[in-house]
Amino acid sequence: MFKDGDFLEIEYSVRDAVSKELIATTDEKLAKQSNIYQKDIQYGSAIVVLGANSIIKGLDRELRNMNVNDKKNFTFKPQDAFGDRDEDLVRVMPLSEFKSREIDPYPGMRINLDNITATVKSVNSGRVVVDANHQYAGRDINYEVRVVKHITDDREKIEALGKSYGSRPTRVEVNSGKVEMVYNSDVKKNAEYFVGKANLIASIFGNFKNVNAVEVKEEYERPEEKKEK
Repeated sequence: MFKDGDFLEIEYSVRDAVSKELIATTDEKLAKQSNIYQKDIQYGSAIVVLGANSIIKGLDRELRNMNVNDKKNFTFKPQDAFGDRDEDLVRVMPLSEFKSREIDPYPGMRINLDNITATVKSVNSGRVVVDANHQYAGRDINYEVRVVKHITDDREKIEALGKSYGSRPTRVEVNSGKVEMVYNSDVKKNAEYFVGKANLIASIFGNFKNVNAVEVKEEYERPEEKKEK
């Protein structure tokens, strides 16, 4: 039995319960076979923290009754999945508002409106219909899930969180309320790294009440100079 705050490593595949359409999976091979593969997604087992609102309500509830190596199949109604559809979240906006933001909308486009992600449903006659409901709101959702591991060591938890944010530290030490993280020169320090690192630090403070400080050490090497032709 698992509880709030437990870190679980899981594998899953998510489908529309009616159409059987594959929505998401941790299995890279299955993603490619189903034509939903995305090169910017990290495939392989994922980390979830129970009670942290990182997964749908129904899955959070059912995972608590599973054990390591259990593999189960669940179907969730909208209220336990991505919610019921709310027609008040469907808006009609003038095309000129998008043009003023230098956005050329098209059906299926995902946009950010006032910090809410919405989908463009149609564009015609100078009007744009956008829908801020979750893409799978109102649908019954099927989850096939396996619990791979229950992570109990704080260092492993932080490394796992780092992986999920795309900024896994080279080395982690946890001592007396302080976390020390090292990113050596092999870690690519791009924009995604800096965003991931910031999210990781926020997650550490959110999930580890005994941590009062996080120290980050970054190593850089001088880039090789281009040889003159």
